[in-house]
Amino acid sequence: VQLQASGGGSVQAGGSLRLSCADSRRTGRTFSNNGMGWFRQPPGKEREFVAAISWRGGDTRYADSVKGRFIISRDNAKNTVYLQMDSLKPEDTAVYYCAVGRGSSYSYTPGSYAYWGQGTQVTVSS
Repeated sequence: VQLQASGGGSVQAGGSLRLSCADSRRTGRTFSNNGMGWFRQPPGKEREFVAAISWRGGDTRYADSVKGRFIISRDNAKNTVYLQMDSLKPEDTAVYYCAVGRGSSYSYTPGSYAYWGQGTQVTVSS
């Protein structure tokens, strides 16, 4: 399994980006039974939780810093998870990572995730 995150880039404050994450090796392994999440690592800081979604997509959780601006969703038929990011702020600048959970529910902690993508850079300028 090799998760591939895409959709990062450079935008001005107030702009939007949509991140996607899928298994780039097309192994046929499905994540439809697993919770999935997005984390980010700002420059010089530790990795932090951004958003998570349960296996069916019925439960979602967000970091307080992104509530009301980001939306996590998934398409199990495409084995893909998304992160729609609106009203971006300079403090959202970070490398964003997607991850597949060990279980079916959402989780806030990195240790609950079994597979990680390589990260995609998001840069927001003021």
